[in-house]
Amino acid sequence: MAPRKHTGPNVVDSSAWLEYFVDGAGAQHFADAIEAADRLVVPAICVLEVFKVVLRQRGEGDALQAVALMQQGTVVDLDASLALSAAKAAIDHKLPLTDSVVYATAQRVGGVVWTQDEDFDGLPDVAYFRKAAAK
Repeated sequence: MAPRKHTGPNVVDSSAWLEYFVDGAGAQHFADAIEAADRLVVPAICVLEVFKVVLRQRGEGDALQAVALMQQGTVVDLDASLALSAAKAAIDHKLPLTDSVVYATAQRVGGVVWTQDEDFDGLPDVAYFRKAAAK
């Protein structure tokens, strides 16, 4: 888990964004990280994932609103250098593609990943919260 007084960049994983947007049982774990827009770093791949899920479940209007909130942070595009770092993170930590990009982004900016995705459990610089039961 991240230190309680973390003051560096917050990199919020797609699972955490989605929990926050639906005000799920675990949303309170991610609210402070998301609402500190001046320290919020958003991997572009999270924009893709969140837009896709919200578009499928709630329609384009809600999906665009979700992305607008995400873009209040600093969006980090996937370039060749970050892709190589993500590939290394995927091998080193046995992470799936998207998770490796999120983790490599956090490492690049010196931030903490906020997530409820168990693939991140136990990794350094990760605030992992087990997915809570539905409200």
